[in-house]
Amino acid sequence: MHLLKRISLITAVAAAALLSGTVAAQTPHTHEHSFQGASEWAKVFDDPARDAWQKPHEVIQALVLKPDAVVADIGSGTGYFSTRIAHMVPKGKVYGVDTEPDMVKYLSDRAVREGLKNIMAVHATPGDARLPEKTDLVLMVDVFHHITDRESYFRKLQDSLKPGGRIAIIDFRMDAKDGPPKSARLTPEQVTVELKRAGYTLAAKPDFLPTQYFLIFRPTRS
Repeated sequence: MHLLKRISLITAVAAAALLSGTVAAQTPHTHEHSFQGASEWAKVFDDPARDAWQKPHEVIQALVLKPDAVVADIGSGTGYFSTRIAHMVPKGKVYGVDTEPDMVKYLSDRAVREGLKNIMAVHATPGDARLPEKTDLVLMVDVFHHITDRESYFRKLQDSLKPGGRIAIIDFRMDAKDGPPKSARLTPEQVTVELKRAGYTLAAKPDFLPTQYFLIFRPTRS
């Protein structure tokens, strides 16, 4: 976004999604836009039509989470992934992290409304996810390309991972019809190089999403 300036969310992505009638991404926010009115944004981010290309169930299955896993969904927005993951880790916790206060409040209220006691909404800053404990997994959907000073951010994020912890990054491919402007995208090869500089090794590369790449990293030191 600064990392999380993206997390406040989707600027071009959300705008593109609305114009095309397609849900574009998780929740990328930038400093130029405020994504207040989360209940209205939820109609875009949680549109059931998104499931066809985002394949949330398959993504979560590929992450092979234990029932007691602690997961941080950075850029959680209205909770598209956070709520689904919460059902899969009944003995664990899900931290839904966003820099937009209205999104944080929306997710907190949604967790209460849906009886998901293992979801905790976290108000982050652009340079700090403010995770209250170490996690087994950090998930970033359509967030990576919004982060500035990524090497510093991801080096710091290692301190929020448990031994054996992972980071999963999903973002739009260069040839994807929808998504952010191509000038803002990064190839999976670029992401891998940047994460290597920040101290991570590519551990898996699931290949079933039609418009996005899906990369899973572990700290090299582990």
